[in-house]
Amino acid sequence: QVHLVESGGGLVQAGGSLRLSCAASGRTFRPYGMGWFRQAPGKEREFVALITWGGTTYYADYVKGRFTISRDNTGDMVHLQMSSLKPEDTAIYYCGLMAAWGSIEAPNEYDYWGQGTQVTVSS
Repeated sequence: QVHLVESGGGLVQAGGSLRLSCAASGRTFRPYGMGWFRQAPGKEREFVALITWGGTTYYADYVKGRFTISRDNTGDMVHLQMSSLKPEDTAIYYCGLMAAWGSIEAPNEYDYWGQGTQVTVSS
């Protein structure tokens, strides 16, 4: 069992920055990758970014050039650095772990989830 906990959410102005973190505990045993999804009210959970065990990164088109996903060299900690935030970025952001390769944009391909952290961007 793997336990994921997100932190770093909050309220920021449009154009501002925010850094989210995801701490993984338990037996992570070299998963394929860890990623971030977000879900706004009335919307489905959508893919944001993923980083693989080997360090390869993937991003949704709408965050390219604005968001950066990274992973600590030691331990199990993943970060999402968000800049140039827009009101449409407002959502609950979830950290997910994909144990084995699958469709990175599909939430049902992920094996573990955190409880989420709220990000609100004011206009």
